[in-house]
Amino acid sequence: MKRIFTISGLVLFCFFFINAAFAQNTTVKGRVTDATTGETLIGVSVSVKGTTQGTQTDVNGGYSIAAPSTATLTFTYIGYAAQDVAVGGRNNIDVKLQAKASELQQVVVIGYGTQRKIDNTGSVGSVKGAEIAKQASTNPLSALQGKVAGVNIINSGSPGSSPQVSIRGLGTVYGNVSPLFVVDGVWYSDVSFLNNNDIENITILKDASSTAIYGIRAANGVVLITTKHGAKGKPVINYNGYAGWQSVTNQVKMANATQYATAINELYAENNITPPLFSNPASYGTGTDWYGQILQNGFVTNHQLSISGGTDKYTYNYSGGYLDQDGIVKTNNYKRYTVHLSNDFTPVKILKIGFNANGLFSNSRDINGGIFHQMFGAAPTLPVHYNTGAYGDPADYHTGDGNNYNPQATMDFFNQKSLNHRLTGDVHAELAILKNLKFRTSFGGDLGQAEFRNFTPIYTATLAQKSAVTNLDVNHTETRNWIWENTLTYDYQIKDHKLTALAGYSAQNNRTTEMDAHAQGVPDATSGNLHTSFPGSVTPTYFPDPGLQLHTRALSQFARVNYSFQDKYLLNASIRHDGASQFYGNNTTYGYFPSVGAGWVITNEQFMKGQHLFDNLKLRGSWGKVGNSVVPLNPSVQTVAADPYLTAIFGNPQQPYQGASINSVVPPFIVWEKAVSSDFGIEAAFLGSRLSIEADYYNRTTQDAIFAIPILASVGTNSGSIIGNQATIGNKGFEFLLTWKDRASKDFSYSISANLGVNNNKVLSVITGQNPIYSGGNGIANGQLATRTVVGEPIGEFYGYKVIGIFQTAAEVAASNQKTALPGDFIYQDTNGDGTISTKDRVVLGNPNPKIGYGFNIAATYKNFDLALDFQGVADVSVYNANIAYRFGNENFTQDFYTHRWHGAGTSNTYPSVNVGSNANAAPNSFYVESGAYFRMRNAQLGYTLPGNTLNSLGVHKIRLYANAQNAINIFGYKGFTPEVGGGVGNMGIDANVYPLYATYNFGVNVTF
Repeated sequence: MKRIFTISGLVLFCFFFINAAFAQNTTVKGRVTDATTGETLIGVSVSVKGTTQGTQTDVNGGYSIAAPSTATLTFTYIGYAAQDVAVGGRNNIDVKLQAKASELQQVVVIGYGTQRKIDNTGSVGSVKGAEIAKQASTNPLSALQGKVAGVNIINSGSPGSSPQVSIRGLGTVYGNVSPLFVVDGVWYSDVSFLNNNDIENITILKDASSTAIYGIRAANGVVLITTKHGAKGKPVINYNGYAGWQSVTNQVKMANATQYATAINELYAENNITPPLFSNPASYGTGTDWYGQILQNGFVTNHQLSISGGTDKYTYNYSGGYLDQDGIVKTNNYKRYTVHLSNDFTPVKILKIGFNANGLFSNSRDINGGIFHQMFGAAPTLPVHYNTGAYGDPADYHTGDGNNYNPQATMDFFNQKSLNHRLTGDVHAELAILKNLKFRTSFGGDLGQAEFRNFTPIYTATLAQKSAVTNLDVNHTETRNWIWENTLTYDYQIKDHKLTALAGYSAQNNRTTEMDAHAQGVPDATSGNLHTSFPGSVTPTYFPDPGLQLHTRALSQFARVNYSFQDKYLLNASIRHDGASQFYGNNTTYGYFPSVGAGWVITNEQFMKGQHLFDNLKLRGSWGKVGNSVVPLNPSVQTVAADPYLTAIFGNPQQPYQGASINSVVPPFIVWEKAVSSDFGIEAAFLGSRLSIEADYYNRTTQDAIFAIPILASVGTNSGSIIGNQATIGNKGFEFLLTWKDRASKDFSYSISANLGVNNNKVLSVITGQNPIYSGGNGIANGQLATRTVVGEPIGEFYGYKVIGIFQTAAEVAASNQKTALPGDFIYQDTNGDGTISTKDRVVLGNPNPKIGYGFNIAATYKNFDLALDFQGVADVSVYNANIAYRFGNENFTQDFYTHRWHGAGTSNTYPSVNVGSNANAAPNSFYVESGAYFRMRNAQLGYTLPGNTLNSLGVHKIRLYANAQNAINIFGYKGFTPEVGGGVGNMGIDANVYPLYATYNFGVNVTF
């Protein structure tokens, strides 16, 4: 009996031990992704079913939770079907969530809050931070290229530079053309301080219904950026780094030394100069390849380390980044250090407080702004150095003043360094006053200090390139901006009615000061000259410019109401009341900016319940008014100028007295420009929401646009015009987005997305009539202007003579309307038929504003492999190739021009002779206007994630290896480096030796602990 009792007791003890063992918690880790696209999902709620224990996925989609081995984990996320997964004794569980049938349930970021996509009545584009982080772009805005319809981005190849961004075309001539950037609720004019890996989401607000809540800064659209925050859970450490190189794409081929010498001899003959400059062109061979001498494959490396996590009471996300980028020009380098700090605290249930901070420190070694023109124009007959080690001197070859430079000497003796310090961020608090009523306050700022110091030593490189005295130039700019905003938000829902009401108050203060100074005779020391004050032994000269000491303030009140009935009928209305100090003193200091939007979700109607064609179908429309307060500051203040030519001599004894004059007439006041726009859109989803379509039509009109007003010459001013609010500018067009997402099998999923934007830009009216604004003198050697802005035409169109052929013989010249021309010169069209060629014969040559922009994006995952391909392009756009005639003497020619040039009767009827730089031939004309259309593989990335089971033993959650190529394939017909040419309004699209783009190839690794 004892034996039976003993055995029974032992069995019961074993069962108890086994049960206790199984009931013990174990740590379960994993990663949550979208079942279709494979993208990581951030903020997914992970809980132990039947308990209050839970966590959220981090910025990499990872989670860690303690749970019994017999428990069930529940995964929930907005817009996705909830999923229960049994632990089953496992330590690693990766989950793929399936998107709900309705894409409209997703949440989008809007001004001062978030909103379900189903409730949104405006035109909004969104890009996830994970897509931005995959790009090798050093600026997050560059990574948006080709991602959102209607957003035009023009990049520069200069390290550390910011791209030009425009949304739905240009709406101003003299005002700011860039959108407003709002990062974590704080307003900025650029986002160069952000690291791509610190971004969680970017939202682009395109129509006035979406942007009107931002009032006077929203005329050009609004870009909302949300940075990463921490999530509840154990600390997650993530490292992302890559290294690679950047190389020039589509390098322009120049004539070699023999060809150059031949061409210059032809130029001498054209101008009846004897003897020829080069007695034996063939003796020079290929000569110096100046592009090969100055350009390089630049090394680039980027690293970012972050840690995030939190508890019920607080969350955190800290990161630091380092970028080292060599330019494609030797000696050009840019280094950037970034810091991102984010904390959120919940001391009590009804109160949340937190802060976001971003720090930037960058330094760069700059290049001479004219170096690309020098590489283009330098004579290939000139050696870099003589055998003695001295620089090759153009004076020894008598090539004249046009290219009297040695580019290598320019590089070697140009010593300029730039520094930039910037601190941005905000502190905020949110109080739940009642169950549905929240008060939020935030105070944000932008503190910046930028400077550059240029030092020129005493040196002699060539006859023209020398300095007999040292020079030190210093520029120092400080930015001190702050914004304080307070909002009340009320959410109310009863049965079929949903209402969200917002009321807010905002105060802003922006101050920028700039100082320029110069000194000679500064001791020739080391780099200390570039980063210290002027030595006490020299007396600097300061150049204050009142226009660079800017101080503006704004005061605003705003309100918005969002209403939904049965998720079928939607209404959005907002109004903002803004006051701006730059318009103080007249009745236009304050302005009102209203908007209204409506939507109809047709698939939620009862009569649609039985159909199987549409998973979602929604119509929406909006109207609104926004402003552009960033216009020429205080132009209504009359100024008096003192000039030497006004000097008079009188008195006894006679003495010179310098006089003064009113050289310009200003309008009585300038007010902000106003953009009124309407938008009509449709959103639809088919085939189980695998296929989705969005289409928009928009019409935006800028009222009170600042435009030139002609004045009589008898007034006695230097300028023949003044500016005032007197024009109307229109932009209208279509946008389309087509997306297909599918999971073909357990191991393979993919998504394909295509977007298209079509925009038509036009000056609709000007009060003073057909008075044009001529601009575009950049790179035009004879002082003429290549662009025109006038009623009925787009802003900054190319304008000049139409070339209809090339004069072949002197007899043709004698019989023409161009009696002073030479054989080999352009034949211009006599447009008005008056028998002479004059400025009245000029015609429209092209449009630098892209009419069509498009993007094509593919993402796929197969088992542990992932692939992302981004394609992008523009069409129906022109570029002005000013490089060809950007000549002052004996500059070099491109290989293309040399091969196709006119050099005798019958040799060419399209290309002129080498005398292309003469005044008549260099005048803006159709020969220099080329198609700016291009198609590019913007980015390609192939990644592989190591199996999780292999890594768990190492304490590593994830290791992903990837290879990336950016701008590797470029297809275009333009004869320059790149047709992607920016510039200010009026100079847009003029290529006068811009810093070209490059291809980037890198290899990287992402490690999560």
